[in-house]
Amino acid sequence: MSPLDISLADLIARLDEELPDANELARISEARLRAQTLSDLGDQLIDHYVSKAKQTGASWTEIGDAIGVSKQAAQQRHTPAAFERFTNLNRHGIVLAQEAARTHKHDFIGTEHMLLGLLGEPRGLAYEVLVAKTGSEQRIRDAIEEAMPPAGEKALRGHIAFRPESKEAIVQARRASADLGHDWVGTEHTLLGLIRVEESPAARILRGLGFTAQELHETVKNEIAERLAARGE
Repeated sequence: MSPLDISLADLIARLDEELPDANELARISEARLRAQTLSDLGDQLIDHYVSKAKQTGASWTEIGDAIGVSKQAAQQRHTPAAFERFTNLNRHGIVLAQEAARTHKHDFIGTEHMLLGLLGEPRGLAYEVLVAKTGSEQRIRDAIEEAMPPAGEKALRGHIAFRPESKEAIVQARRASADLGHDWVGTEHTLLGLIRVEESPAARILRGLGFTAQELHETVKNEIAERLAARGE
């Protein structure tokens, strides 16, 4: 019996329910995209517990044995890098950005895809800030779609690279977290990172929706302060 509370039948039923009019070839394409997302989430799950194991003093040899790979392979694959200190919600937003790139058949992950990823995680503070300002999730999605490059010829398999401005947005997200004195990088920090890369598609979209970098900074700062105060921290 699978240890997960999910089955193949569940996945099939959900895909069929969400795409009732699609033919079998279209469902194959969608199934592959969802399989990639599941794979990415699985990698993040392993990364989470690798980080926990390292904090308790486990060696890379021990971690490699637990995974079933060599010490070198474990270290190369799971050493914290760009997404260190990213919250689970923020990591999920990055996965959704990759999925958005695949859905649009793009061979890159742009800042516009990252903005879509934030919209796909309604539990994140970024989503709340975006919708509170614009009054409508759909308004934001429409603005992103209008700025989105034309779809490619075919969906890609495997890794999709981040564009340089997307890499810079990730760097700026970490800096935004540090500027605010936070020890985590949440969806709210990624939102700040996106608007800080001024010439990126996401920054232009956000400015078109009425956002400014300074206003966003103050909004996030105040929202976090209120939440921490409410929890007595």
